[in-house]
Amino acid sequence: MTPIRLSGIEACVFDAYGTLFDINAAAERCAEDLGEKWRPLSETWRLKQLQYTWLRALMGRHTEFWQVTTDALNFALATHQVADAAIRRRLLDLYWQLDAYPEVKQTLAALKAAGLKTAILSNGSPDMLRAAAENAGIADILDGIFSVEEVGVFKPHPSVYGLPAEHFDLPTERMSFQSSNGWDAHAAKAFGFNVVWINRFGQAPERIPEAPDAEITTLADLPEIVGAA
Repeated sequence: MTPIRLSGIEACVFDAYGTLFDINAAAERCAEDLGEKWRPLSETWRLKQLQYTWLRALMGRHTEFWQVTTDALNFALATHQVADAAIRRRLLDLYWQLDAYPEVKQTLAALKAAGLKTAILSNGSPDMLRAAAENAGIADILDGIFSVEEVGVFKPHPSVYGLPAEHFDLPTERMSFQSSNGWDAHAAKAFGFNVVWINRFGQAPERIPEAPDAEITTLADLPEIVGAA
């Protein structure tokens, strides 16, 4: 998909995990202990984390994202036959200190310098998101951190996507939503946002309604798309 230029954008809203924060950072820091298992374990952890949010939403059994993250890690450890309690504890602790991707801080600063609002909209619980933003040094560049806990259901429920529009009192056509998750990008587009898919992982396009407006591989290309370059 060729990047386009979006006009009239006043706010940029970002998914957190995989978009701003490196979802593999915790397991990679434990690579010395996990050996070759670190990457497949990290991939299983992330996959189950997402699946559990979708399943809980369908089941009407909401819980905070931290519980989902813990349950998903327990599944991943069992799947990859890692029974070390110390490694489990370290992985959970490190999830509160995920690294941001290299271009994140500079991109957010460029958007702010151009007068755009910036915010996070995530499945993460408020305390997890604040900790991640502070650890990454981007907390003071954000105008809002919105969690699904405000509505009590995980993405892609439409009620989640209404949070930033309500807070900023802006129509969705004046906002751009960014996510590395294809399903999230499609859902945000279905809600009415302008959407830029940050396809960091070279994924194939999803086969669900409402394709994103633009596709890029790094957030460094975003300012030009939203008129902030």
